Amino acid sequence: MTTLKGSSDIRRGRQSIINTAYHVTFTTENRKSIFSDFDVANMFRLCLKNSDDQGYSKTLTFCIMPDHIHWLFILTEGALSKTVARVKADFSRQSKMKIWQDGFYDHGIRSDESLINVSRYIVANPLRANLVNKVGMYPYWDSVWLE
Repeated sequence: MTTLKGSSDIRRGRQSIINTAYHVTFTTENRKSIFSDFDVANMFRLCLKNSDDQGYSKTLTFCIMPDHIHWLFILTEGALSKTVARVKADFSRQSKMKIWQDGFYDHGIRSDESLINVSRYIVANPLRANLVNKVGMYPYWDSVWLE
């Protein structure tokens, strides 16, 4: 795998802020589409729930795409990078698959941004990727704002 120069330093100097919402995206190595399988996607969903249950995060919205994850959550304990690493490791341990590309992209949600708008962006990913014609047709997402 080719690593961009300096990519491991991307978070250097940045802080993780408890009780802040983050939109995190991370991908499978070589963008391998392993989450097209319902059981595999469900296993990953349970890893997000496990992070919440252990008190590291409070998931607001997620979308499990075939080759990457979008996760909107409130960081409730520890460092952001450790929380993401913990979820990735939990999935790898349970699935017995080493599938993750190194690193992740994160966006700390500013106070003037709408969490609901970020959530709408996340759940619309399958539409933009032409996987479905309606959001409700895609089975691998959830949101606290779902009624």
